[in-house]
Amino acid sequence: MLDRPTSKSGWEARAHALRIEGRAFIDGAYVASLSGKTFERRSPIDGRVIASVADCDQADVDRAVTAARRSFEAGVWRDQPPAAKKKVMLRFAELIRENLDLLALLETLDVGKVIGNSLAVDVPFCADCVQYYAELADKMMDEVAPVGPKDLAILRREPLGVVAAIVPWNYPLIISAWKLAPALVAGNSVVLKPAEQSPLSAIMLAGLAKQAGLPDGVFNVVPGFGESAGKPLGLHPDVDMVTFTGSTEVGKLMLRYAADSNMKRVSLECGGKSPHVVLADADLDAAASGIAWGIFYNQGETCHAGSRVLVHRSVHKALVEKIQTVQREQIGLGDPLDPAAQMGALIEEKHMERVLGYVDLARSEGATVTCGGTRVRRETGGYYVDATILDDARSDMRIAQEEIFGPVLVVIPFDTEAEALHGANDSIYGLAAAVWTQNMNAAHRFSSAIKAGTVWINAFDKSSLATPFGGFKQSGFGRDRSVHAVEKYMDFKTVWTAYS
Repeated sequence: MLDRPTSKSGWEARAHALRIEGRAFIDGAYVASLSGKTFERRSPIDGRVIASVADCDQADVDRAVTAARRSFEAGVWRDQPPAAKKKVMLRFAELIRENLDLLALLETLDVGKVIGNSLAVDVPFCADCVQYYAELADKMMDEVAPVGPKDLAILRREPLGVVAAIVPWNYPLIISAWKLAPALVAGNSVVLKPAEQSPLSAIMLAGLAKQAGLPDGVFNVVPGFGESAGKPLGLHPDVDMVTFTGSTEVGKLMLRYAADSNMKRVSLECGGKSPHVVLADADLDAAASGIAWGIFYNQGETCHAGSRVLVHRSVHKALVEKIQTVQREQIGLGDPLDPAAQMGALIEEKHMERVLGYVDLARSEGATVTCGGTRVRRETGGYYVDATILDDARSDMRIAQEEIFGPVLVVIPFDTEAEALHGANDSIYGLAAAVWTQNMNAAHRFSSAIKAGTVWINAFDKSSLATPFGGFKQSGFGRDRSVHAVEKYMDFKTVWTAYS
C-alpha cells in the first residue's frame, strides 16, 4: 500500500498517476456501452478531463436489468443463508476500507469536495453503512400473527426483486451505500445509476463488491445521463422499485414513470430548504458554529443544508457576525487536494453560474449581500464560489423559497415565536430543521410543530445509521438509514395455515 500523501503536491502526483475505470459494470464484468459512446468527465477542481465514461442508454439499461432479473430469479443471492450474505457484505465493507485512499481521491477529483472530508467522512461512512446492514442479515425475523386457535398466520418478509437506485452527485459514495446496502441485505438485485457528474466511485464500488463475493448480476452500474439512462430505468417494466435521491423536479418524473409503466414502488429523497430557528436566549456561539458548518460544509451541496436562518431580531446582528467569524477562522476555501482546505469546488460551471445567479437575485429582491457572492480561484479553471451570506431577507423572497444548493445562507429576522414558526414551515420542503434555545419548552414546541423529517435541538447535522433520514412534503417520502430502510425493499406475504 502506498503511503498516504500529506500535502497538496503529493495528492496531485497521485491523481496524475491514476488510471481510472470508466466502463459500466453489468453481470459481473466491466463493459463498454453497447453503442460504444462515451462522455468526458471533467474535474470541477480545474476543468481537466480525468476519465472517459461509458454513455449508457436504453440498450445498456435493458442488459443490466436482464442480468439483475436473472440473478434474482435464480436465487444466487436472494436464497443464500443469512450468514453467507453477512459474510460477503462484511468483506465488501472491509474492501472499501482497504481502498480508502483511492476511493477518496476518486470522490474528490469527481465532485470537488475536499480530500480531508473524503478521507474522514465519505469513504468511512460508506463502509460503515455496508457493515451496518451486513450485521442485520442474520437478525431479521418473520412474524406470527395472533389469530384463532386452529390457524397459523405467518407474516413473511420477501425481497421485491430488481431495485433501481438513482443517486445524486453531492455524496455519491454515502448515498449509494444508503440505497445499495439495505436493498442487498433484503435479498434484491440492484441496478445503480450514478449521476453523470459523479460516476467514478460507483464504478469502482461494483468491482469491490464482486471481489467480496457478490454473485454476478446482483449489483450492476450504468453510468449515463438522466434522459438516456435514468428515464429508461424509471419506465422499465421489469424494475420493481426505484429508490431516488435528487431534485424534487426529477423525483416527480419518477412518480410519472412508475405510473406510466408497471406501478413500481418509488422512494424519494428530494430537495430541501432547511431552517434554523434561533431564539433570543440561544447560545449564539454554538448556534453560529452549527449554522456555519451546516451551510458551508461540502460547499453547501447538501440536501438538508441549513440554508435559512430565522433569528430573533434582538440577536440578529450578533449572530451574523459570529457566523462570519466561524467561517473565516475555520472553514477556509482552497484546492480540494489540499489537506488543509475545508471548502472546495462546486460540481460544474453551470451549477456555479446558477448559484451566482441567486446572489444577483438577492440584490434585486432587496436582501443584503453581507459577504461573499463571487467566483474565486478563476485562474485554476475550476468552479469556486466563496462563502456567502444574504442578510435582511424575507420568507416570501425566492432566495428563501428555492433550493440554491451552494454556500449561500439566507438570514431572516423575526419578532415573535409565531412569526418564526410560520417562517420555518413556509416552504414546499420538509427535510430537516434546527431550533436553538435554552428553553426546552420552546424547543419541544417547535420540534413538534415544524414539518420536517429531522429536527435538531441545539445541534445541526448530527446523524447515526440508527436514525432514519428523509423528508415531509415535497422533500419526498420513504427513509434511508436505520433498520426501517430495509422495509421499503421488502414486502409482506401472509401464509395462513388452517389445521385441526
